[in-house]
Amino acid sequence: MQERLVMTLTGADRVGIVEEVTDIILKCDGNIDASRMARLGGEFAMLVLITVPGGKLRQLEDGLCGLQDDGYNIITRPTGQGVSAKYAGWTPYRVVVNGADHEGIIHNIARHLARQGVNIESMDTGMAPAPVSGTPLFTMDAVVVAPPDLNYYDLRENLEEVADDLNVEVSVSPFTG
Repeated sequence: MQERLVMTLTGADRVGIVEEVTDIILKCDGNIDASRMARLGGEFAMLVLITVPGGKLRQLEDGLCGLQDDGYNIITRPTGQGVSAKYAGWTPYRVVVNGADHEGIIHNIARHLARQGVNIESMDTGMAPAPVSGTPLFTMDAVVVAPPDLNYYDLRENLEEVADDLNVEVSVSPFTG
């Protein structure tokens, strides 16, 4: 029987950490079904969905303990096949936000989406210097799913109002994967 778990790892960024983690998983006959990995400041973070044979789960956990001894924080959590049925009939959209960076952009966008019953499936944010001035520019790229009773035009218009208040630009488009 296959076991599925979500693993998060955080710790000091260094060359070879991804190879080391994937080697542990591979030695347990495991597979990475999905992942997100990023260096944030001087830290490295991994969010990984792993499938491993049930008989190898303990071996995987023991292997990961060695990384904890090296100062990495690791959390694993069993998970099922997913809750996609919960969002059956919901419509996926891509939401992109760009503008001068300031406090509260993510919070205000997330609050607005939550109030409309929209679920955030994934979100990537970052900052980059503007080409000429060097002013920090905020970027956000998210995939969301909207309930069947929320139409595209209402979602887009309401997000545009929030974006105007935040002095950023927003675009909403159907997400096709």
